[in-house]
Formats: sequence, C-alpha cells, structure tokens
Amino acid sequence: MKTMFRPLRQGLLLALTMGFMATLLAQDQAHKVDQQDLYRYWIQINPKVQMDAPNSGLNLDKPGCAAVTYTVGSDGVPLDVQVAKLVPKSDLGPAARSAVANFRYGPSLSNRIGQPVSTYYTVVFNAPADPAQRQQLMDACKLPGYAP
Repeated sequence: MKTMFRPLRQGLLLALTMGFMATLLAQDQAHKVDQQDLYRYWIQINPKVQMDAPNSGLNLDKPGCAAVTYTVGSDGVPLDVQVAKLVPKSDLGPAARSAVANFRYGPSLSNRIGQPVSTYYTVVFNAPADPAQRQQLMDACKLPGYAP
C-alpha cells in the first residue's frame, strides 16, 4: 500500500516545486528599464497616439508632466498602466494614462523572445519652447529605481 502512494506523493511534490519556481521566474521576468533604454528591448511602432483630454479642469493650461508606469507585455501591449507622478497637480493624469495605454511595441533584435519589461514614460503638457526649461520640467517627473 505504501509503494502505491509513493509515485503520487513524488508527483505532487514535483508539481508544487514547479509551481513555486514558475512564480519566482514570472516575478523576475519584467525587470525595470529606464525609458531611454527601452529601445534595447522594445521599439514603439505607433509614434502618434490618441489620448482622451479633458475639456475643463485643474491646471490644464499650465506646463506640467506626468510619469506613467507600465509593463510592455510579451505581445507589445502596455499592461498595468498607472500615473505614478503628476507635476503640478492637475486633471491631466487620465489623459497621460490614455496616451500610454495606446502605445504599441515590436521586439528589438536583441529581444526576439519578447521579454516583458517594466518602464515609464514622461508625458509633457504645455512644454516651454526653451530646451533647458523643458528638461527641467521633465526632470520633475523622473522616477527612481529604473536602471539606465
């Protein structure tokens, strides 16, 4: 009787171990990449996107930025799109989120397997013409923790 349950017990242990390892690998698959290094993994294939902009709201006409985090999934579609930072406080967060949600990507030559990557994109609103002022505005929305 004991020998009959031994293969069942070993199979169950193997299944549990494989499930645990798959969970660990899935968590590690989408590593964080700085937005300027995303091209090494994914190339945006639709440079013009539509966004849902509000008609009225707080600080719509002020210069500002939104840092939008997301994961480029294995199919090139953004997943878990969220506004992580909005400077200054305004009602433009949903517009930034909708723009990034409409991005589409193709894998780069060094990412033929389509490895998911977590990153962020800085959406700039009413940007000043001066490059130094524009960069200062974008720096306000820089997020830490993304490897260059």
